[in-house]
Amino acid sequence: MEKSLFAKYIAYLKGFVGTITKKVNDSTSEATYSFKDGLTKKLSADGNWSSLNFDGTRVTADVVSLDSPLPLKRRDKITSASGEIPKVGMKMALNEKTMREIDNLVSRGTADAEIAFLVYDDATRCLTGIYEEIEAQYLQALSTGQILVDDTTNVGTGIRVDFGYLPGNSFGVTAPWSDPTTSKPLDDISTVLTAASLAGNPITLLKMDPVTFNQFAASTQVKEKYAFTVGFSGSNVQSPNLAQVNVMLLAEYRLQIKLVDRVVKNERDGVRTNQRPWATNKVIFLAAEKVGKLVYSTLAEATRQNKAVTYVFTDDYIMLKTWHSPEPFAEWTSSQALVIPVIENTGGIYSLNTEEANTSTQTEGDAVFNYKGAAYTKASAIAGLNAANPQNTLTVSSTDANINKAVNKLNDEQEALFVAALVVAP
Repeated sequence: MEKSLFAKYIAYLKGFVGTITKKVNDSTSEATYSFKDGLTKKLSADGNWSSLNFDGTRVTADVVSLDSPLPLKRRDKITSASGEIPKVGMKMALNEKTMREIDNLVSRGTADAEIAFLVYDDATRCLTGIYEEIEAQYLQALSTGQILVDDTTNVGTGIRVDFGYLPGNSFGVTAPWSDPTTSKPLDDISTVLTAASLAGNPITLLKMDPVTFNQFAASTQVKEKYAFTVGFSGSNVQSPNLAQVNVMLLAEYRLQIKLVDRVVKNERDGVRTNQRPWATNKVIFLAAEKVGKLVYSTLAEATRQNKAVTYVFTDDYIMLKTWHSPEPFAEWTSSQALVIPVIENTGGIYSLNTEEANTSTQTEGDAVFNYKGAAYTKASAIAGLNAANPQNTLTVSSTDANINKAVNKLNDEQEALFVAALVVAP
């Protein structure tokens, strides 16, 4: 490593970095990253991190190799296990062609500020690259309870993190939201809100992507509810928009919907691909916008700096550096950070899979109950409902439709008990 060829412009670099960081942290800016609203920064002195769940037990969200199983931890006692914060980074090179362009600008007397803008465009991309990766991890973590960085889009180490979303807080629906006629989005939301209320977890915010919201708004149930709310009595009811839906939901349920519409670009081997980190068909129920910590630590190089390298530190956890190499002849810029978004209080977070429902066709009057394409005895279906819900009042004389409705209201934990009791029909 050798000293940067553009050291005279270093003051501009610091200014650019400061401006970008300020814009990212400005909640009124169009460039706002949602992880800035959902996470609070927290320094980890030892480079480890853990997640605090609903009952006060500290449970590590482990970073392990992709092929390894995640360690199973009990939720009813304290554990001192911890995970290591992974490093995020990228590097870019200013090649000879661009340097010749810069030389031409200098010879024509171009202002230093304009030249510096071209020189440090790589620094801007390296800085925002860190923010983009954190945003992708955060949205994936919030919508699924996990972070998966695999080797198909990431150059380097793949990581897998599980924050332990509770199966008892994960629900399916009465009918897929993609079917506007049969779906019952408001009933599905009420099921989750009831479960959250019984557990003492208030819900004020729903997050979903635009596709899911459009399915919600297009459902007959939602359109009829909106028409009733505004006093419309005609037959041609239009789908309400987000603002109209939120007025209705605030009055009915004291909650609001916030859309997540985000694309990030990944690059591997020179090929760029678009990724939507928010999971499809997922609605996440939250008590508030804040859901965890952005845990960061100090890079080893930050305290062992190379005198030939120009360093700029920003936002507490990002290190930018520039340097020159004679072979290959290039001006290098890189960004690095030890940082990870950590979702906490997972016991207060609920999820709804808007396409998860038993849609198998039933034949009323027989002794069979069809579940996800297979036939089981009706008696075992009732036994499964009794195991999943001790308050179940349905019997073998109940209609298949009512049994199916009860099955589709089960959370993932209850559904596992239901499935375990099923007996294949002869």
